[in-house]
Amino acid sequence: MPDSLPPDALQRGLANRRKVLGDAWVERSVGNANAMNVEFQRMITCYAWDSIWSRPGLEPRTRRILVLAITASMGRWEEFELHVRTGLQAPADDPASAPLDLDTLREVLLQTAVYAGVPAGNTGMAIVLKVLAELGRTPPKADFWDASPAA
Repeated sequence: MPDSLPPDALQRGLANRRKVLGDAWVERSVGNANAMNVEFQRMITCYAWDSIWSRPGLEPRTRRILVLAITASMGRWEEFELHVRTGLQAPADDPASAPLDLDTLREVLLQTAVYAGVPAGNTGMAIVLKVLAELGRTPPKADFWDASPAA
C-alpha cells in the first residue's frame, strides 16, 4: 500500500466492504489473498471501499444503485450480480448496508436499457430474476395486457 494512505484506511475500507457485501464475501476475498493479488485486494479496499464509499456526498444505497447502472452498462455482470445479491440480502432497516428492493432494481434496469441499450437491460433483468429465484423470492405473475404499473 502506498505510504500516502491514512493508517486506518484499510480498516475503514474493510468495515464498509463488510457492511455492503457481507462478511462471507469479504472473508472469502481476504482468505484467497496470495502473492499475486494481495496488493490488489488492499488497493480496492482502501481506495474503493474507504476513499469512495466513505465519502459523505452520497448514501450507500445511492452508491450501490450507481454501481448497478455502471456495471450493467459496461457488461461487468459478475460485479452486477454481486451487488444485486448482496443488496437484496441487506437488512432493509440498515441504510449503511445499502439495501435494495424490487422496485429499485426494476427502475435501474429500465433506465439502463434506455441509456446503455436494451441488451444491457435484458441481461441485467435475467440476472436479477436468476438471483431472486436462488433466494426464493420469485416475483408474482403479472398480466402483460394490464396497462397499470407493476406493483
